[in-house]
Amino acid sequence: MNGQIIISTYPDLESAEDAAKYLVKEKRLAACVNLVKIESRYIWKDKFEESGEYLAIFKTTKEKVEDLKKEVETRHPYNIPEVVEITVKDMNKKYLDWLDNVTSGF
Repeated sequence: MNGQIIISTYPDLESAEDAAKYLVKEKRLAACVNLVKIESRYIWKDKFEESGEYLAIFKTTKEKVEDLKKEVETRHPYNIPEVVEITVKDMNKKYLDWLDNVTSGF
C-alpha cells in the first residue's frame, strides 16, 4: 500500500471546504485535506491573471486515488480543474496505516 497526494486549487474557501467535507466525511476517499490560501498567477483566455485561491492537499491511498481524482474533477467549480497526483515514495507506517483505516470499508 502506498500513500498518494492529490492537489487542486479552488476559487474560494467555501468551495474548497465543501470539497474537503464531501470527500473526507461523506465519501471517505481522502483521510485528510489541508487547505492553504495562496496567490496564483496564470494565463487564462490569453490574459494574464492574478488571483487568490485555496490549495487543497488531499491525502489518500493508492487504492482510492482514481476515485478521488474522478470526484474532484466532477464536482470542481472550474471549467478546467487542476488535478495533480503525487506519488509518495516514503511515508511513515503509522500515518499510512491511518490513511488506509480511514479510507477503507467504503
